Amino acid sequence: MDFDQLLIRFFGTDDLSALEPQRVADGTEALRLQFGLEQDRERRFALWALMYMLGIAPDLDVAFKEEEDRDAARDFMDMADREMDE
Repeated sequence: MDFDQLLIRFFGTDDLSALEPQRVADGTEALRLQFGLEQDRERRFALWALMYMLGIAPDLDVAFKEEEDRDAARDFMDMADREMDE
């Protein structure tokens, strides 16, 4: 899943700064709902990664059953945080 495609899918744009607060809230709710319903591990991870970037991701022990997925999420968090610091 491509990050920009996910933004467009849930928010209708890849520029969240252009959205009204209600549209952001609606997109966030749709994203959370899809994350809860998603069964495919890779798609679930992609949705979680988007949620992390938006500051709305659930805790890893809640989000992922598999330790392997939690470890991958920790790696993603470290990488994303390093990118934001640069």
